[in-house]
Amino acid sequence: MKFNLPYLTGKEVEYMQQAVHSRHTSGDGEFTKKCQNWFEKKFGFKKVFLTTSCTDALEIAALLIDIKEGDEVIVPSFTFVSTANAFLLRGAKIVFADSENDTPNIDAKQIEKLITPKTKAILVMHYAGLPCNMPEIKKIADSNHLFLIEDAALALGSYVDGKLLGSFGHLSAFSFHETKNISCGEGGMIVINDERFLKRAEIIREKGTNRSAFFRGEIDKYGWTDIGSSYLPSDILAAYLWAQLEQYDFIQQTRKDIWNRYFEALLPLQTQGKVRITPKVEHANASIFYLVCESLEQRTELINYAKQKGVPLTFHYQALHNSAFAKSTTIAPNAERYSDTLIRLPLYPDLSNIEIDAIINCILAFYI
Repeated sequence: MKFNLPYLTGKEVEYMQQAVHSRHTSGDGEFTKKCQNWFEKKFGFKKVFLTTSCTDALEIAALLIDIKEGDEVIVPSFTFVSTANAFLLRGAKIVFADSENDTPNIDAKQIEKLITPKTKAILVMHYAGLPCNMPEIKKIADSNHLFLIEDAALALGSYVDGKLLGSFGHLSAFSFHETKNISCGEGGMIVINDERFLKRAEIIREKGTNRSAFFRGEIDKYGWTDIGSSYLPSDILAAYLWAQLEQYDFIQQTRKDIWNRYFEALLPLQTQGKVRITPKVEHANASIFYLVCESLEQRTELINYAKQKGVPLTFHYQALHNSAFAKSTTIAPNAERYSDTLIRLPLYPDLSNIEIDAIINCILAFYI
């Protein structure tokens, strides 16, 4: 049994061969355009651009809002390092916020007191595809005239109050890493929700040139017009991604079915006060199913116990404010608690019923 296996639809290699034979294997080829159009029509995004990673999408966001040396960006401590790195690279001071008590997501109640005259943006990350308190966070951002950016790496297809995660912020970033619901090995996407960023996003993504406008025949030559970098993925990767998008509904539903089996089977442990499980949120995307143990020692015991049974369980992020690099004086007890006690279960479409039962029975046996 593996902890993760990226799902294969069976069309990936066929479409990748089509991209190769088209002789357009660089960025913005036929499959790139098909994928971008799919996301815009499926989810109603104003404009999306595929990128080589979610990290690159976040770096583009930092460039678009003109992060400068000394600008402050409020970031959750319990997140992947790219969430902070993308803005740190532009000179920002990262201000860490604690998690909620009930979920690893950023605590909206903590944000207001972290805002200073130097604050430029609030960055949220929707852990496990569970929505942050976006109505409240958006209200805080708007009232303080701050940019709101969503790290939606784990949240493709999740909604809250009928609105898609990734559509609240001025900008948002998604991941297609092989550990995500929809994948292409390595890949990402930036979503532009604010029209003022449309033209510049295209230029930054194309090494700071107006090359895309040239290829569309809008100008007779292209040149260097802005800062930028090479953020376009190969059309071969987009071809792989297209095969995944064709099976999007099946992949999502299969993951949700497995997620629900975990929830129903393990809920009694929560009722008995032995462990906390992922909260059931309507219209979440079944990105991750996690448990929260009573202590670091208990989590270690559970991981070792499961390993002996052939069941791969693993922890997740270490709170960034406590990292050797950050050396922050931030006090974030909830983020630290999740770092020490959160444990993830295998969750991917190829899990068999026998494997799912083995995972559930292993956890039940440990606690019962």
